[in-house]
Amino acid sequence: MGLQYHDGMPVPYEQTGRHQQKARTRQALVDATRRLLAQGADPTVEDVAAEAGISRTTAYRYFPNQRSLLTAAHPEIERHSLLPEDAPDDPAARLDLVMRAFARLTLEWEPQLRTSLRLSLDPGAEQPVLRQGRAIGWIEDALTPLRTTHPNLDIHRLAVAIRSATGIEALIWLTDIAGMTRQEAADTMCWSAHAMLTAAIRE
Repeated sequence: MGLQYHDGMPVPYEQTGRHQQKARTRQALVDATRRLLAQGADPTVEDVAAEAGISRTTAYRYFPNQRSLLTAAHPEIERHSLLPEDAPDDPAARLDLVMRAFARLTLEWEPQLRTSLRLSLDPGAEQPVLRQGRAIGWIEDALTPLRTTHPNLDIHRLAVAIRSATGIEALIWLTDIAGMTRQEAADTMCWSAHAMLTAAIRE
């Protein structure tokens, strides 16, 4: 429903005609989705259409199902790195930059990420909603210099280990269970990442 075809190839609805108006409509739907997620809702396409003041028929042209809608509303979906252009070569310094940026994103988008996590744990859920392992790639990017200095170190395994102690899951445990403030939780996640890096290098 959300696709048209050109020369036999599917083209997203918003890329056909009146581009600026369609871009504004799409953004309005994404913004409405984020507001509802921040309120802890599990928004359907119909819910978002009502929140945005857009007809359901129009909303379905942009997002044919809830999954496509929630994916579009995910923060930082297109970013492949959290490092600045002038990133240092030292892996510890690079990891610190990435982890602090990752922690900021997690805190900024906490309500939406909590909802995403809850949806991904629903019985019968398909591939976890909005959870595609981007953070592992961001961490591996930070650790890239180790491929030269420590060629025998399993960078991917280390990145997975660091990710397991960071992100929304760790934030929930540290704040809801351990009773930390959000800033204390962010600092602890960064500390855990560096502790794992130090241990891996010593091994």
